Amino acid sequence: MKLVTYSDHGDIKLGAIKGDGVIDLRKRIPSLPGEMIALIDKWEDVRTKVRELVEESEADAALADVRLLAPVTRPGKVMGIGLNYADHIKESGQQTPNHQVWFSKAVTSINGPFDPIELPLASKMTDYEAELVVIIGKRCKHVVAERAGEVVFGYCAGNDVSARDWQMRTPQWVIGKSFDTHAPIGPWIVTPDELGDPHSLGIRCLVNGELRQNSNTKFLVFNVFDQIAHLSEAMTLEPGDVIFTGTPGGVGLAMSPPRLLKEGDRVRVEIDRIGTIEATMRNETAR
Repeated sequence: MKLVTYSDHGDIKLGAIKGDGVIDLRKRIPSLPGEMIALIDKWEDVRTKVRELVEESEADAALADVRLLAPVTRPGKVMGIGLNYADHIKESGQQTPNHQVWFSKAVTSINGPFDPIELPLASKMTDYEAELVVIIGKRCKHVVAERAGEVVFGYCAGNDVSARDWQMRTPQWVIGKSFDTHAPIGPWIVTPDELGDPHSLGIRCLVNGELRQNSNTKFLVFNVFDQIAHLSEAMTLEPGDVIFTGTPGGVGLAMSPPRLLKEGDRVRVEIDRIGTIEATMRNETAR
């Protein structure tokens, strides 16, 4: 299944994709939660009913007539791994890490899959990073890698937008990764039963139609399940938590000369069997 959070004439709804349309889940099953994290938390109880609904029902609205939002609009945690594709490690001038390198992104950086991305007033070096995103489905701790797939609710496309000047000021990357709008995800959550193996997905980033990143998740240094196992040694993972799993080579900062983002640029992230997110870069205005 492909599950979405969307706005329909100003009303925020949960939906399931059916062809080129969306099924309003609570219109058909009023007892369902009205928010994605709550739905994820109850998923074991309602999954069969939702699947039957999607199989038997027609769409309630065309995708073209609604606005897709970030599937999880306010996750409890947003975590990202750095230096996790060999070609990106090489272009960064780094060595392959012996241990996973993690940072957090502020939950206020979450952005819709097609909403504009801000070029911050405080930064002159905004960059793109196409990434596979994992949505956690169960509260868990000390998960072994062999069972980590059991706690995954689904997968999205994401862009780990980075303010490179802020990121490189200190060894801690948190602020440089946490500017508002700098974590677009979507366009929907694809459940594992539909996606299959998350380690065989083509992943691409295009800027103004130019292919900048082109790789496959099979080249992850630490795969999805190793990442979940590692994080869960330190922290309890909860339904709706968001994990950015790393970006391949081809980021703008590593080009010679660097090719960072500017106002009006269109940044598109594509992941096979998941879908596409795309945004226009716009200058932040003082608020």
